[in-house]
Amino acid sequence: MIPRYQTVLFVILLVVSVVMGGVLWRLRERAHDRLVHGQDSVPTQAPLVAPSEQATLLVANDTDNSLLPQTLSLPLPESPGARAHAVLGKLLELYAMPNAVHPVPGGPASIAQVFLLPVPPGDSAANAQAKGEPYTGPELAVVNLTGAFAASHPSGLETETLTVLSICATLHANLPRITQVRFLVDGQPRATLAGHADLTRTYLAADTAPTEGSHP
Repeated sequence: MIPRYQTVLFVILLVVSVVMGGVLWRLRERAHDRLVHGQDSVPTQAPLVAPSEQATLLVANDTDNSLLPQTLSLPLPESPGARAHAVLGKLLELYAMPNAVHPVPGGPASIAQVFLLPVPPGDSAANAQAKGEPYTGPELAVVNLTGAFAASHPSGLETETLTVLSICATLHANLPRITQVRFLVDGQPRATLAGHADLTRTYLAADTAPTEGSHP
């Protein structure tokens, strides 16, 4: 026979368990209601997409070692650095296509970053910053390529030079304030692109933009 105190204790524990189960269930329902209410109260926003604009790419052609302008409609961000990154990404995307006239593997991912710096980095930029005004003078673009792109680039003076000059000319065509271009690979200086084209020098962007059909 079960002692009376054990029976009473069992009944108390049973009641407490039922009450706790009810409380936990109610808390769960309230949490669910708050979650649903929060989801309903947040307005759905479409992702921001940059408006399409006309961009001019100076596309290298291995057939006659020329740079030919090609105008495309591209979504271009407002930020000059992001815009430079976008146009170069599209240029290298063309080079990675199966029917490319200047075949180079890698595509848009080959451009790690593009930094824009004032030229010269002195009084004009400092004065603009002190006045709270945007800098509107000439700029140096530092193009940081990936090591994978440099490692897979076809070796040869002409093909490497065409890649470098097409990058410089494309930057200047879309952002005329870019007057100089320098290159890094994985964030570090590098002697050449793939054994030939010099990456230690500063390229004058305006000098790399030939007239249509001319040779760089």
